[in-house]
Amino acid sequence: MADNGARPRCPCGSGEIYDRCCGPLHSGEARAGTAEQLMRSRYSAFATGDAAYLRRSWHSSTRPKRLELDEDTRWIRLEILETRDGSPFHTSGTVRFRAHYVAPGAAPDFMEENSAFAREDGAWVYVSAL
Repeated sequence: MADNGARPRCPCGSGEIYDRCCGPLHSGEARAGTAEQLMRSRYSAFATGDAAYLRRSWHSSTRPKRLELDEDTRWIRLEILETRDGSPFHTSGTVRFRAHYVAPGAAPDFMEENSAFAREDGAWVYVSAL
């Protein structure tokens, strides 16, 4: 997230300033209100290298004991392809997305996933890929 003298935009693609978008979720000042917002914040955590947030936002039954991120992979764009349920009124939902990245020495590529989310102790958490 290059600053260039201005406050950086959030990597999640919302168009919002990071400090008003995913930043408060990463710092623990706020919680995601929807499954899609949690998905976007998790993408931003990959983009900013925030493994601690990724672990905190993972369902306790599927959370890995350790998580090591590839610091050389640069996440460049997120596309939300479909969202099912996952609103403030649901207890579960899915988000299908495409995350674009560049690995060292390789052409830009993407990964696509349909992710399951659920509420745990009132907070949205990532469960697993479907």
